Amino acid sequence: MKKGIVKAVNISDTKGVVKTPVDSVVLVEDYGIEGDAHSGKGKRQVSLLAQESVDKMIAMTGRKDLTEGVFAENITVEGLELHTLPVGTKLKIGETLHVVSQIGKECHSGCAIMKQVGHCIMPREGVFT
Repeated sequence: MKKGIVKAVNISDTKGVVKTPVDSVVLVEDYGIEGDAHSGKGKRQVSLLAQESVDKMIAMTGRKDLTEGVFAENITVEGLELHTLPVGTKLKIGETLHVVSQIGKECHSGCAIMKQVGHCIMPREGVFT
């Protein structure tokens, strides 16, 4: 079994913006993270991004300020290349069980993250449960 480490949990009350790291979150079954703008019904309730993906963006852009939540991911994981996992993969995060429902996403025009950072890794390497 592959293992990763949760490096950060991040939330925002608005969609399309950088998320803020918090000490803990409440995960609600079939809903997502309590208090996060992206929670609700659907197949993209929780977003995950590997720290290794963030590191690629740091190397590509030279920006050292790309930290947890800057790509609007809810959970930043280290030591596991999330985007290589097939849809349907089960992930145990703390006491919760997540099922990978989507890898990558379509980026919308006018994305605040794209404007702020210049590039976004979520369309290629973001994982959703």
